[in-house]
Amino acid sequence: MCVFVLSLLPYFCVLTDQMDYTSYASPSDNTSSSSSSLSLCPSAATLFFLPSVYTLLFLTALPGNALSLWVFLRCISTISPTHIYLSHLSVSNLLLSLTTPFLAAYYAWGPVWTQSGVLCQLVLHGITPVLHINVYISLMILTWVALSRFAALIQHTHASRPSTCTTLLPPAFFTRLTRASFASRVCALVWVVAVGGTVPVTVYYSVNEARSGNATAAGGYEEAEKGGCMEACYNPAVEIGGSLSAAFTVPVITMFFVFYLLVLLSYMTVLRHIRRSRRSTNITTSQGLLGRVFRNIVVIQVVLSVCLLPYHIFKPIFIFLAHYQRQLTYPPRTSAWNHCHPLSTFVELKNCLLLLAALRGSTDPVMYFFLDKNFRQQTLILFGHNRNNPGGRPAASTTADFSRESVL
Repeated sequence: MCVFVLSLLPYFCVLTDQMDYTSYASPSDNTSSSSSSLSLCPSAATLFFLPSVYTLLFLTALPGNALSLWVFLRCISTISPTHIYLSHLSVSNLLLSLTTPFLAAYYAWGPVWTQSGVLCQLVLHGITPVLHINVYISLMILTWVALSRFAALIQHTHASRPSTCTTLLPPAFFTRLTRASFASRVCALVWVVAVGGTVPVTVYYSVNEARSGNATAAGGYEEAEKGGCMEACYNPAVEIGGSLSAAFTVPVITMFFVFYLLVLLSYMTVLRHIRRSRRSTNITTSQGLLGRVFRNIVVIQVVLSVCLLPYHIFKPIFIFLAHYQRQLTYPPRTSAWNHCHPLSTFVELKNCLLLLAALRGSTDPVMYFFLDKNFRQQTLILFGHNRNNPGGRPAASTTADFSRESVL
């Protein structure tokens, strides 16, 4: 799903914006003003496409993550670090799914909402932080899943010679990564870091800079303010932000790439170990396990790269464009909607890529089902499709092997 939407989102957003941009543009005159007085011109990408996909995300992510959380907490008896990590990820996705109707409403009616309205304040101060918290909780949890799977494979497979990591890192490091108690403490820390690091930035972004931006714009165009245009919830001050919030965003983007490269390095190390183990291991079950690990690693890395990476690649570009745009001046408007902000297209592209990152909340339950044998078995039991094990509990061999082959 993420791959399909990625191939369509940028083209759809940019093309529809260019088609509708001309309907708002107007001739300029010789005077100039700050770009804070210009309006974002929402196209079909904002008014129809984003609300529709966010609604679809709600309809798929809410039941999918609720079912996943139920399976992890009530149906699987073997508690492993992977179960703990994925249960916390399901909680984060479940919270995100509850916010998507408000995001759909914001993109559909944000241009006509007043910024002082209750719904606008709810979206800016409550819903938007939850969306960003979900993105970075997902990143950190997937990173720790990669590290725990790396430790489990090092301990349960054998290569022609020990891995370099086993000689550089102490054995206690690998032991802790495979303990459920350690995973619980890591998840608690992940929530603290994600909430504590995201909320101050988003609050400052949406409160201080949005209000100051609208106050500056209203001072230049009193007649537009009387018409309510300058108080629109969907406006440049909110969607673009200011210099200080952009400075706060840079460390967050840096953190993403550090974690992303750590995940990539972990998976590459695991793949190298798998290839070496495959050449030296003669046990059939171990060969099958290594094959499943290889498949799962490829799927996870593709989803992480497709859903989260594009937004974090584009965000620094967007920050640079916003900084460059603040140095320019533009002709004043003679009416409320006769001149578009020059970054209207890029704002919509940014929002489309953020939607792509949020779509991972809908695809995660599908990943659990196809990549986790125990999760798949218990889910089929709930739907009455347990053909091989009528008793409803995993076989002894399955339970024994689960700690090794649960690789999400």
